Amino acid sequence: MAKEELSRLWEMIGLRYTSHPWHGISIGELAPDEITAYIEVVPTDTVKYEIDKESGYMKVDRPQKFSNHVPALYGFIPQTYCWERVANLCRAKTGRKELMGDGDPLDICVLTERHIEHGNLLVKAIPIGGFRMIDGGEADDKIIAIMKNDEVYQHWRDIEYIPETLIARLRHYFLTYKDMPGLSKKKTEITHIYSREEAHGVIRRSIEDYQDRFGDVEEQMTAALWKALDFDEKSKLLKSGEKGD
Repeated sequence: MAKEELSRLWEMIGLRYTSHPWHGISIGELAPDEITAYIEVVPTDTVKYEIDKESGYMKVDRPQKFSNHVPALYGFIPQTYCWERVANLCRAKTGRKELMGDGDPLDICVLTERHIEHGNLLVKAIPIGGFRMIDGGEADDKIIAIMKNDEVYQHWRDIEYIPETLIARLRHYFLTYKDMPGLSKKKTEITHIYSREEAHGVIRRSIEDYQDRFGDVEEQMTAALWKALDFDEKSKLLKSGEKGD
């Protein structure tokens, strides 16, 4: 059938080309209870890396300032986007009507007791809460998660169970990682620390924002491939579909 032919074509493309970390990787069928996270930075990095949104390659964003090191695996959730729906929730919770979404995928910190030496990898993560962060007038939520099946952290099913010292370390990093000495005005602020349930709501909104902005990327690419096929190929696929039916 035509559908089977197209599925095989997508499979072959997947064998030949690497997926874009933001658009080409699934968030996971169990989201928001369990999600796939793409990790850009690990605690030992002295440079902040992030993906280049156009190409999907990793790039150097900036050196980490001073002795600041992110105290967890840090990256984003694929096929999410922080825009109007995420911003609306932030406005409602803070009363600040001027806030906008930051136009990026939803950030995530993944806690694990394992030493992971580099980013540019995928991990399965269980969201347990988050920080409602505002960065330069933009909603910039940070989801807090644990790595699936982590021996130490796997029993923490909500952020309330995380030791206060670890929460303080995460807060300190995000409140200072963009500051320079002598600056009196902070660039970032954290207005709330929220629970697992609210984190799920933020993730759902970011998925909806992604759909509003980008639609179903695979469906659009399939349509473009179909359009690019010449008439004979279209006829062949249609005939194979008719025979299969």
